[in-house]
Amino acid sequence: MMKKLLVSAALGLVLTATAQQRPHYTQYILNNYIINPAVAGIENYTDVKLSHRHQWVGLDGAPVTTYVTIHGPLTKSSYERETPTTFHAPGENPRGKAYWQDYTAADPHHGIGFTMLNDRTGPLNRFSVAATYAYHLGISERTSLSAGLSAGVQNMTLNASKLVWGDVQVDPAVAGSGYLNKLRPDISAGLWMYSSNYFVGLAAQNIIPSKLSFAEDTVKLAGGKLVPHLFLSAGYRMFLNDDISLLPSATIRYINPMPIGVDLNAKLQYQDLLWGGLSYRLQDGFSAMVGLNMNSTMNVGYAYDYTTSRLNLVSKGSHEIVIGFLLGNKYGDWCPRNIW
Repeated sequence: MMKKLLVSAALGLVLTATAQQRPHYTQYILNNYIINPAVAGIENYTDVKLSHRHQWVGLDGAPVTTYVTIHGPLTKSSYERETPTTFHAPGENPRGKAYWQDYTAADPHHGIGFTMLNDRTGPLNRFSVAATYAYHLGISERTSLSAGLSAGVQNMTLNASKLVWGDVQVDPAVAGSGYLNKLRPDISAGLWMYSSNYFVGLAAQNIIPSKLSFAEDTVKLAGGKLVPHLFLSAGYRMFLNDDISLLPSATIRYINPMPIGVDLNAKLQYQDLLWGGLSYRLQDGFSAMVGLNMNSTMNVGYAYDYTTSRLNLVSKGSHEIVIGFLLGNKYGDWCPRNIW
């Protein structure tokens, strides 16, 4: 009975108490595709993002998340155009107010994408791969709507040798069970409406709920349950002057039976080169972000999170870095046109 209680408690701690069946991201405003598959193919180039996040540094067994995402249009626009960001004329903002006056909705096109993610929390590790299809369509002169579906598989691995509860070590018979694996489907869907100065997105991850249990000759437990995650996102662009734009956004998360989560973000961007931002996660903490578009093929962003919960007694905060590559960017845009 003690073995079962220890194992169940350790698994339950990972699956429910941390409320992190899906990883937290601070810089998802740089890569909304990681949350919403409808974003796939939104730009006229292939967008590659690499990210590594170490959450709650200093806490043993804290979440560590690494991912790579790739997405782009199935067929690139054949319309030959050069934009102000191609030339970077000295003293001018290539993405100033004048640029957005000529903004038009997306031509109908298909988008595809791929995600590979590894998320480790304590004794539990989640590795997933998924492919994405999306379709983009202009619904008015300046507004587009896309819908996307992502399908893949996730492998949940329990390292029985790391199961501990307080100062009590799990029985050697249990710890000797090694790595226990469970494969589960990973299906997500989303909608994304976007224009030159706003976006609204709705996404559902893990839309097929499934029970999660591990069973071996020496370990039998009820386990937990993988549940759907719902995300509602919205953002707006406003110019403070012709060089600096303010980009407020918000995301609401719903994961039954957890309380609703709310993120509030504010991003200040100087021309199409440098940006900084702040984020507040309701009843959790604050974040500071900074990023640089280095050239027309590479950008980088860094975020530091400070938690206001009791975890700050043992945690030194969270660190996250995102590196982006713009492949096939034949027009030389230094920053995205539709994801800002």
